[in-house]
Amino acid sequence: MTSNYRKIGDFIQLVDERNKDLKVTKLLGLSISKQFIPSVANTIGTNMKNYKIIRKNQFACSTMQVRRDKKMPVALSQDFEEAIISQAYPVFEVVDETQLNPEYLMMWFSRSEFDRHACFLAVGGVRGSLEWEDFLEMPIPIPSIEKQREIVKEYNTIVNRIKLNETLNQKLEETAQALYKHWFVDFDFPITKKSCPELVSGSPELEGKPYKSSGGEMVYNAELDVEIPEGWEVNEIDSLIDYNYSNYSKEDSFESIYYLDTSSITENKIEELQHLIVSEDVIPSRAKRKVEHNDIVYSTVRPNLKHYGLIKNPEENMLVSTGFMVIKPKQDSISSELLFLCLTSAEITKYLHAKAEMSVSTYPSIKPEDILEIKLALPNDYSNSLLEHIEKMLRPFFKNHWVKNEENKKLFKMKDLILSKMSKVETKTVVI
Repeated sequence: MTSNYRKIGDFIQLVDERNKDLKVTKLLGLSISKQFIPSVANTIGTNMKNYKIIRKNQFACSTMQVRRDKKMPVALSQDFEEAIISQAYPVFEVVDETQLNPEYLMMWFSRSEFDRHACFLAVGGVRGSLEWEDFLEMPIPIPSIEKQREIVKEYNTIVNRIKLNETLNQKLEETAQALYKHWFVDFDFPITKKSCPELVSGSPELEGKPYKSSGGEMVYNAELDVEIPEGWEVNEIDSLIDYNYSNYSKEDSFESIYYLDTSSITENKIEELQHLIVSEDVIPSRAKRKVEHNDIVYSTVRPNLKHYGLIKNPEENMLVSTGFMVIKPKQDSISSELLFLCLTSAEITKYLHAKAEMSVSTYPSIKPEDILEIKLALPNDYSNSLLEHIEKMLRPFFKNHWVKNEENKKLFKMKDLILSKMSKVETKTVVI
């Protein structure tokens, strides 16, 4: 009998190096999207000597709850020389990198087919854990090391382009957020004839100067306990938005859905959009909320992790987790871009995190009311030229952001195509 596949266990070995001398302090967690993340665990009073050390080109994984999550969290350490991770995670490494490239192995772990197989094998415990022995028995095609490197190089070219676009988008958002703060927190928006006619008519030299810094009239507002520009008023978010307005039902008759869970978007960057076939795949029970163009999604769990985003031109069959609050500005109330910058500002993030810390839920979480009660100072006339001006300025930032996201969508498809072809790659035939 011949086979083009080998067992994963033929190429890896467990590593159990503990942080006995406490020299390693960088603590990481492991996400369901197969990435290392800064740990959010409360380690006060924890004996860090028992934590495992993970080094560059080593893997960490979780074999627990694989069936429940429909994924096996596993990640390759590449961005740091050493770190520590919970002792609950198996750490392993490739035995001989002249036989198996660690990045090639990580590519195999990234395939949706790998997760489906892992889910099928995960029968342990109430929530479906994967036994380590079953993981070792899972198959992988092993072409020549030269072919592996060629595949990895092609894959990394696409991944690096995606990362570049994400970096550019991050800079765009940082610029937009700085502009928002300058205008709507510091109140140093530019004075114009349209927005401040009385001020300019008396002192024309002030046109174009920052409002508050140039002595613009400020009045004390008791609701915010700060001074705001004269002619502005305080609005509760509740009066500006609709939320969770539409849910998926069987009447929608989607053949497939694109599903976004709360861990797969961070600071307006979608890391993964699951494509699920309704007749074949198990649809997560939380895949309920519909989204439309310019909707804001905001995770209600741990606001400090910043799982939020502004959705642009979604597929008709895109659904998001009920762990999100889906926010749509009312017509003629405020633009999605301006509201997004408000809800994701440092001040509001800090406020919502404090609210979450006071919750009685299993995890720090907020309620929709916590967002609805947020107060925002705005010019008292939505048609005010100041709002029109800033929204006109913001539009290019978010348009460029959308363009990069659209490019990334195509790149993600190319990336998935490379992963799907791994099972067909020419390998050495092994007699078994």
